[in-house]
Amino acid sequence: MAVPEKENECWSMDFMHDQLADGRSCRLFNVIDDFNRESLIIDADISLPPERVIRSLEQIIEWKGKPKAIRCDNGPEYISQKLADWTEKWDYVVVYSTWQSAARSDIERFNRTVRYDWLSYYIYTDIEELQDRATRWLWTYNNDNERPNMGIGGITPIQKRRLTKCINSTPELH
Repeated sequence: MAVPEKENECWSMDFMHDQLADGRSCRLFNVIDDFNRESLIIDADISLPPERVIRSLEQIIEWKGKPKAIRCDNGPEYISQKLADWTEKWDYVVVYSTWQSAARSDIERFNRTVRYDWLSYYIYTDIEELQDRATRWLWTYNNDNERPNMGIGGITPIQKRRLTKCINSTPELH
């Protein structure tokens, strides 16, 4: 798949694993827009079954609109029949194994950023604390001028979205 030229052409999604202070495993579900690398959601919980993934994706679609495609790996999270049935609503869903596609590098890079910017620096007592930190960091990642994204020209994802809308709405000069 080609590099997206505008928002909602392609999203990438992936899961991360971590552990709470009491030893319980927890998971994060991350979705980014591949065009401007905007983080669309970080959803944290002990378990993220297909129904929860679908609900999160539907919330993003309600807010952003439907993407043309979603990239993901072929992990066990994505092979449920419920998720397969739900994806029939899409024009298409592109499934890649991480090792097969350089295009997967954006979500993998995002996951590394999550891990090294905040996830590994704290021990969370419960899911609410983890989700609160994730939500606050997501805003910073997308908006904070002190944290530009070098992969999109040293600006923030929101700045790239606004810049693109401004360029696309400017009438041509003759």
